[in-house]
Amino acid sequence: MTAFRSGLIALLATLALDQASKLWLYFGTDLVMTQPWRLAPFADFVVVWNRGVSYGLFQQEGGLGRWLLVAVSLAAVIGLSVWMRRAGSRLLAVALGLIVGGALGNAIDRAAYGAVFDFVHLHAGPWSWYVFNVADAAIVAGVVGLILDSLRPAPRAPSTDVAGNGGHPQA
Repeated sequence: MTAFRSGLIALLATLALDQASKLWLYFGTDLVMTQPWRLAPFADFVVVWNRGVSYGLFQQEGGLGRWLLVAVSLAAVIGLSVWMRRAGSRLLAVALGLIVGGALGNAIDRAAYGAVFDFVHLHAGPWSWYVFNVADAAIVAGVVGLILDSLRPAPRAPSTDVAGNGGHPQA
């Protein structure tokens, strides 16, 4: 399997899992009416509509901001997809696929609903981490993959020494 195909599978799986989880939790359950759902002492399902970007930054209430964020997301998707197509390693392609799939999932929410549906809330006592979704988790995993890929040693170029003398001139 090519690196690109692996990245494409990661992209499609991320997008499908993200959208399926959001649609099921919002429309297929009574989470909206009965939240929070305690999953563990440190995790709940909740309903949060994020009109901004990561950590709720750049909140957009108007239509222009919403569509600007969608456009920026789609531009990133295009650029990262081109990079994924050219990826030389499976790790790089999968990492980019996770990021692109997550970006598309959140862009779909923003275009369809005007905000991104976040639902996983992690916390410990009074400490609370931000609320996120499958797309956000995939983007973070993809960034970790990019970092790991950047730390891998570059492949060595094949030797061009045809004389067999280590590249040194013969006397």
